[in-house]
Amino acid sequence: MKLKKILPVALVAAALVSGAAHAADKVRIGYWSSGVSLGYGAVLEATGFLKQQNLDVEFVRFPDVNAPLRALASNSIDLAYGAPAAGVFSSAAEGVPIKIFAATQPADVQFVVPEGSPIKSLDELRGKKVAMSPAGSSVAVIAGAVLAGNHGIKAGDFSLVGGNESRLAQFLAQKQVDAAALRSVTVAQLTDLKVTKLGSFADEWRRLTQSDSVPYIGIGAVRSDFVQAHPDVVARTLAGMRNALAWARGHDKEVVDILRKSANLPENDAKVYAGRWNDMYRISFEQADIDTLKRQHQVFAESGLIKGELKNDLFVAGPWQQSRSIK
Repeated sequence: MKLKKILPVALVAAALVSGAAHAADKVRIGYWSSGVSLGYGAVLEATGFLKQQNLDVEFVRFPDVNAPLRALASNSIDLAYGAPAAGVFSSAAEGVPIKIFAATQPADVQFVVPEGSPIKSLDELRGKKVAMSPAGSSVAVIAGAVLAGNHGIKAGDFSLVGGNESRLAQFLAQKQVDAAALRSVTVAQLTDLKVTKLGSFADEWRRLTQSDSVPYIGIGAVRSDFVQAHPDVVARTLAGMRNALAWARGHDKEVVDILRKSANLPENDAKVYAGRWNDMYRISFEQADIDTLKRQHQVFAESGLIKGELKNDLFVAGPWQQSRSIK
């Protein structure tokens, strides 16, 4: 009789232990709610690919491109998608306990001027006002590096006017600036304003580095203590992010619907995001990606645009390798 009374209690206890063992792991993910980050972030939030990896995710949106780095430093989030590469390098050099775990956004950016502008080449930007993402962002640092290295125009030779993508387009339309470095998705969304392209980050970077690589403006950054304690959580996060990225490539209509509802984008703008998906986003961390980021740091440092030594342990490839075996 005693056994019959004890058995149900034991089963309940076992069930509780089993339930705890399978409880979803919590992870706080932050991203900049503008520019390229907006599109993928909205899709990642609206789909269930991270939940499928048994993750309980809290998404935190930031209006400032550098805000996710400050949130990592203050332990307000665990990892950031699309964090500015230049900012991550600088933060790590200053002692912020973070690691890089993924490459996420190639520099799909164009230098443009209003149609009919007297400026015909990048060599003519000396002394001009150039709109781009704020100082400290990867766009600003890459722009500074290629203008200095390829055209002899140093940081003090032009005026950087910072802002988010919609604001930059407005500056250009209102002729408050002479030129702008805009993401290709933004250029494609311009309807009333006609622009002339002066060059792309990709071409200028290849010329500067004499390589075939394209720099990254956005990368995945994670708190050091979090990835050390929960490498499997980061690996499952990567798997979910990769699956969301792959799904979006074949579901343009669904992506457009998500961006219209979650990101409040006009239909035409949402269609541009969906149409340029493959050019804007990556989820990868192979050796080639790490080599590209190391080259970026070297160029940034030699240009005087960032300070500090690059340590090899800044790159944590274990979770990416583990994620490759996760469906």
